[in-house]
Amino acid sequence: MKYLLLLFFSFLSFGQQITKVDFIKCDAKINPNFNLKSIEGIVTYEFKVISEIDSIRIDAKNIDFKEVLINGKSVNFKNNKKELILFEGFKNGKNKVSFEYKATPKQTVYFTGIGDGQQIWTQGQGKYTSHWLPSFDDVNEKVIFNISVRYDNNFVAISNGLWVGGSGANYRRFNTIYFEMKKPMSSYLVMLAIGKFQYQTDFSNSGIPLENYYKPEDESKYQYTYKDSKTIFDFLEKQIGVKYPWQVYRQVPVEDFLYAGMENTSATIFSQDYVVDESAFNDRNYINVNAHELAHQWFGDLVTAKSGKHHWLQEGFATYYALLAERKIFGEDYFYNQLFSYANRIKVAAKTDTIPVMNEKASSLSFYQKGAWALHFIRESIGAKKFDKAVKKYLKKYQFKNVETDDFLAEITKVADFDAANFKKVWLEDYKYPANEINFLLTKNGFMRDLLKLQYERKNKLEDKYKLLKVILASDSYSALKIEVLYQITNESFEKTAELYDLAMKSNDIVVRRFVAESLSKVPESFKESFESLLEDKSYETKQAAFITLWDNFPKDRANYLQIAQNWEGRNDKELRILYLTYAISYSMTHPENQEYATNALKAVNELIDYTKPSYESSIRQNALENFLAMFPENIEVLKNLVQATTHHKWQFTKFARDKIRELTKNDKILKVLQEIAPQLSVEEQYQLSKLIKV
Repeated sequence: MKYLLLLFFSFLSFGQQITKVDFIKCDAKINPNFNLKSIEGIVTYEFKVISEIDSIRIDAKNIDFKEVLINGKSVNFKNNKKELILFEGFKNGKNKVSFEYKATPKQTVYFTGIGDGQQIWTQGQGKYTSHWLPSFDDVNEKVIFNISVRYDNNFVAISNGLWVGGSGANYRRFNTIYFEMKKPMSSYLVMLAIGKFQYQTDFSNSGIPLENYYKPEDESKYQYTYKDSKTIFDFLEKQIGVKYPWQVYRQVPVEDFLYAGMENTSATIFSQDYVVDESAFNDRNYINVNAHELAHQWFGDLVTAKSGKHHWLQEGFATYYALLAERKIFGEDYFYNQLFSYANRIKVAAKTDTIPVMNEKASSLSFYQKGAWALHFIRESIGAKKFDKAVKKYLKKYQFKNVETDDFLAEITKVADFDAANFKKVWLEDYKYPANEINFLLTKNGFMRDLLKLQYERKNKLEDKYKLLKVILASDSYSALKIEVLYQITNESFEKTAELYDLAMKSNDIVVRRFVAESLSKVPESFKESFESLLEDKSYETKQAAFITLWDNFPKDRANYLQIAQNWEGRNDKELRILYLTYAISYSMTHPENQEYATNALKAVNELIDYTKPSYESSIRQNALENFLAMFPENIEVLKNLVQATTHHKWQFTKFARDKIRELTKNDKILKVLQEIAPQLSVEEQYQLSKLIKV
């Protein structure tokens, strides 16, 4: 209870502060230190005292301060390791506070890689920037941030706003780069990214510089990573009807990013996993994330929800407008198929998830997909023109401010006769799945009517629907229809469906052929040659699935399949390279008499072990750890690397490592090995291991 009261008091105090003090501008000189994993800085805030207040608070988590000056004079201050508290020296009207600080953040700033591969990047989602920059956890405090970054001049430093120059520093190897914002934003949107980056600049139709970054070794992937980026930007700016609100737009991929992307003001950071070549583009590309994070520049950055209760105003809008952008690129059928996919997920979730959209504890599915569906319902109900008009007025009225749901709905009811109260009740305040509304909107589309009609055929015998299935596979119908056909014949004998599979393979549709690779587990000799052609498709997922199926079905040809796969790499996680290494090792173990296989297997073992080490990204390490430990679960070096993974900053990877240790230690031999190597581990590694086993 005491803790809750303290939280309430802190929130109340800050809420009162916003009404009495207005922070206007921040000039911050940032000096990151990769080796020490620290950030030092000098910060000056301009602020205005509107009415009498006893103390002023700046959020600062575990940050140390040197002399604090207010209006040029040294003042006393308090530092409770959560806030810098100012209680003297300020006056009504305009003031300045400046200070030096040092932070060694345990979160929000991440120092990754080694040598030329080192990167520093931030993820301040919600309220975490105060771990590395004294700022404001309350999203309602909007400030103009001007950031200068001092760092090794062999690396590129990126922050929010327009690059306005740079200068040499006291040390020959270091430069200071200056970035300037013109408009205010919430602190969680301040960003920093440093690495060995190159970039190319395009310009939007409205003249905004579009800077797209990449690692030098990824130059050949640029065209597929950033495919349609300018189209997306120009579409959204025109569709939204409000000029892009910032001076520049940057996109920066970083290694081991925690999520898909983050919409920092004027500079999106996204996962290196979306840096793709042509084949990876066909499997999972950056287009949706690209459009989603860009849409946030208006919905979230320009206009920000006052609290988590209204978070759907950011994520629902970004999800919906990203889908509108994808409709521009991929077409109407794709658009409705995605809406259908969202609807199915919402429907399933509603059976157990009773938290509605307008609740700060709502799920991502509610904020994103159900929020997007809610907007689609409004748009279809009042018409696109009125919807666009209301959105434009909403953004103009509340630009650089904070909003609640009723602020947006008020703009809707100004342009149309719309029952906002009922909408709010059904879509935002009730967790139930609005089946009637969604079904009606889906069936307005011809493709969706055909898909739903085809799904109804699932209950019918193959012979009764065979002619229909054949017609669909031979047509130029959207791939989702053809995949539904293949789904319906998955459990049928190949003898009865051979003609249908042949039609699917001849479609030359990457998505359809991938489904064949993933769904067909038994391949008859008559279909072998056709199925082997999947190994040449421009899809890594297709190649992987086809390789495994062929390996299982045709043991005599395994050496040939290994030869085909020997130079495969795959996506960023090296899934195809690791697949090859794993199967090469396995093959050699069944052919011990062949010296060539044994030599290749030894090389494969060493390479696979190498991929489990901390010098690689977590996606590579996870694939390697999973595959290697399936074959050699008692290998000491790899077990050490598994334990080291529990200390990683990426929670998805640490969860995998913890779960894997729990699974392995069900075996007493492996448990004993881990206990024996514990003294050789770092203090942090020993601590993490001790939470899982007795060491």
